[in-house]
Amino acid sequence: MNPPDNAIVLYVDEKSQIQALERSAPLLPLLPHVPAGHSADYCRHGTTTLFAALDMLTGNVTGECKASHNSKDFIGFLEKPDNACEQGKALHIIIDNYSAHKSEETKKYLEGKAKRFVLHFIPTHSSWLNMVERWFGELTNKRIRRESRESVKRLIEAIRSFIEGWNRSGRTFTWTKPADKILASIAKARQAYNRVV
Repeated sequence: MNPPDNAIVLYVDEKSQIQALERSAPLLPLLPHVPAGHSADYCRHGTTTLFAALDMLTGNVTGECKASHNSKDFIGFLEKPDNACEQGKALHIIIDNYSAHKSEETKKYLEGKAKRFVLHFIPTHSSWLNMVERWFGELTNKRIRRESRESVKRLIEAIRSFIEGWNRSGRTFTWTKPADKILASIAKARQAYNRVV
């Protein structure tokens, strides 16, 4: 919320196991008093994992689909924002505690880029603090759930198309609750938890 000078803040995470589902019937349209729906039966054609970095200032997303989500894949993805973002600026990465983000292989890679990457790990069980999760919700609700795809290739094309459209839109996310109120809510929840335990 108050980034250092000469820095870019990126929210980074991966959305794993995105399924390429081919529905037996098209999406049923919205009708008065009836929500849109789709058939329950489908053919599953495989999965992909989307790595994404959301630039908090511009709202732009850098994304890449991969077959897996291990340390090697994560390191390979980090090269995308490294190349896409202005050189000479530190990239402050907001990220969760997934093992691939903290592996020895990842640590070794980041040591070689110490002045470029600064990782900030969010607390466990607080994925809502990572704004790219909010963007994943947009992708899921507006694209992935609403379409039928006959291959992983088509799914990846749809994801790329959504990212391109999002970046053209200029849309950003904004925190609406001040940090002191968020911290007060966390402290209140902690007190309630401690009373129960």
